[in-house]
Amino acid sequence: MDLIAQTVAAVRPPHEAAMAEARDLQSRLTKPPGALGALEELSIRLAGLAGACPPPMPEPAVVAIFAADHGVHAQGVSPWPQEVTAQMVANFLAGGAVVNAFAGQVGAEVVVVDVGVVADLPEVPGLLSRKIAHGTADLSREPAMTLRQARRAVETGIEVARDLVAAGHRCLLTGDMGIANTTASAALIAAFTGLPPERVTGRGTGIDDATHRHKIEVVRTALRRAEPDPADPLRVLAELGGLEHAALAGFILGGAAARVPVVLDGVIAGAAALAAAALCPGATAACVAGHRSAEPGHAATVERLGLRPLVDLELRLGEGTGALLALPLVQGAVRVLHEVATFDAAGVSDKSEHGTRHRSGRPSGHRSEHPSEHRSEHRSEHRSEQGRSR
Repeated sequence: MDLIAQTVAAVRPPHEAAMAEARDLQSRLTKPPGALGALEELSIRLAGLAGACPPPMPEPAVVAIFAADHGVHAQGVSPWPQEVTAQMVANFLAGGAVVNAFAGQVGAEVVVVDVGVVADLPEVPGLLSRKIAHGTADLSREPAMTLRQARRAVETGIEVARDLVAAGHRCLLTGDMGIANTTASAALIAAFTGLPPERVTGRGTGIDDATHRHKIEVVRTALRRAEPDPADPLRVLAELGGLEHAALAGFILGGAAARVPVVLDGVIAGAAALAAAALCPGATAACVAGHRSAEPGHAATVERLGLRPLVDLELRLGEGTGALLALPLVQGAVRVLHEVATFDAAGVSDKSEHGTRHRSGRPSGHRSEHPSEHRSEHRSEHRSEQGRSR
């Protein structure tokens, strides 16, 4: 069995008993039911992913920035020169980018993965050299990659996720770098959603109206050429995607197989997540939409994936910045299940259907008093599949 098929086979559906236990626990914590809004449902989803209540804390966290160049840049879809990809990779590794500032703020590690930068990059700490090709071909004229390259890129993403989890990381964040990659993202999103190019093609790093119209036509031309079939996601990636898109799709699959949450960044990660979901529908259970990008294609992406973005700040930077800003929310959602007392434990009055009554609590915390015939099963299952939870 090849690595992609093996990884897909390892993805399991959410653990219903763990989700039920988390939902019950949320209803008994010292707060009004539903008071934490979307964070409550997120904590329940993460319990289902881990197969344990409470789920492991999603820390330490790491953002993996997959970097690659794009042949479609030759069509004039970006005002930035292609050399910026390699220059920004150097900036990431030197600690001078926005992603580094945000990662430092939330205590996340930054790893850069070269899967397809045109330039040959020197070996430096923090850089994983996994170059598959020196950029892609022009997707408006020919397939961006061969099927073999696309497959190898997906496998690379799986391997990176596997290695990071094996190193002890309990939360994976997606990052990306590649001048012109929003053009490839728009083509992928159109292919997987069936939406027209004008609905999903944005301004990327900032283009004027004329260039935007041209970018839409480039995407339209690519779709006509490729005639993509969403039922064949690997071929769609090869025809229209970037090496970083394919690697990110594998990264998501790898996280899902390891039952570790994957916090998605913006439109590039969203396009990759559509490919991952086409390869393995169950992979979306591991995905958390970190933020809602200002790129129009991203709204279509999160809607198709059934995800609710945690942050909406009109960001369109990429790099993993939106995912990093959302990380404390993801961690906070889980920490509530670990640390907040129940009404019984705290001796706090609870609301009943007959009015307010006082519940005399015991001094122990909620974990020791929380009834569940499934808890030992959940925790033993979690330990056997993921190792130590914290």
